[in-house]
Amino acid sequence: MKAIFLSDAHLKREKDENYQRLLHLFEALNADSEKPLESRSESVEPETVQRVNPRIDHLFILGDFFDFWFSRGSVIYPEYRVMVRELAALGQRGVTVHFLEGNHDFFLADYFTERLGFEVLTDWGEWHDGQRRILFSHGDTVDLQNRKYLFLRRVLRSRAVYRLQKVLPLRMLWAAARISSEASQGRSREQAERLAEKMHAFASHKIGEGFNAVVLGHCHYPRLREWSASQGKVATVTLGDWIKDFSYLYYAEGRFQLLTEPSRT
Repeated sequence: MKAIFLSDAHLKREKDENYQRLLHLFEALNADSEKPLESRSESVEPETVQRVNPRIDHLFILGDFFDFWFSRGSVIYPEYRVMVRELAALGQRGVTVHFLEGNHDFFLADYFTERLGFEVLTDWGEWHDGQRRILFSHGDTVDLQNRKYLFLRRVLRSRAVYRLQKVLPLRMLWAAARISSEASQGRSREQAERLAEKMHAFASHKIGEGFNAVVLGHCHYPRLREWSASQGKVATVTLGDWIKDFSYLYYAEGRFQLLTEPSRT
């Protein structure tokens, strides 16, 4: 059983570097060739190239894949069409796609479940491949001290907002989302590292509840930690992003590798 976990691509424009690097990864996964994927390992020297099998069984997208998402029937934001086609092709090849909603992209089920048959989860997911019991989430609800954000999250995902975005013109929603995206400020690397530490502490608690691995996004800080516990080898992972890190987690035969998609320039 082989899987890839990734999060926080924050896709906006097809010409952007993060979009192109991720598109290249999906094209390789969709190719008929058995040529191994080549990525740099996050846990060894940067020049070390890791080769992994492109044939995966599961793709886990752990939130904020898109910088915003509003759709109506089959109509989606034009810049996303190419990427959505690649995702659909993966599904047609037999890859099971699991979508976690993030704090930038939610109300995903209307398109990705109803039209593509993908699993869409709003908060948490659990996967057991016969070797490991893995808990996964975007991770934006881990920091319970951030009460203002948690309140805003409940409002934005409410039934009232869902109904409202169904009647407003899509072009208006897309324009507002673009403006909001450009105005928002990303956290610093130091802030990302502090949040990652909170997430690993939370994940370690979940390991104590019997999980073999916990995988989270949201903090934009890639880190894989592994150790031995009563249930065997365990891991906590924060995935990093596709803005600065271009990172993803590869899982095969019970083993995790935190990898970085190399630049194509």
